Amino acid sequence: MQMENEERYIVVVNHEEQYSIWPAGRDIPSGWRADAFEGTRAECLAHIARVWTDMRPLSVRHHLGEQS
Repeated sequence: MQMENEERYIVVVNHEEQYSIWPAGRDIPSGWRADAFEGTRAECLAHIARVWTDMRPLSVRHHLGEQS
């Protein structure tokens, strides 16, 4: 059950494919983009837990892939 005054958030992603949450309705900081998911803080964090399965930054994943 959602409380009427519960703050809404969006999931944001940076160029390294790292996830965070940001208050809905506020300008997204430079270097981040919306991930098309909005909800309560708990809902957004649960979404991130489902989709962010490799926490290494994208540049590290690419570097390690090149060494293989």
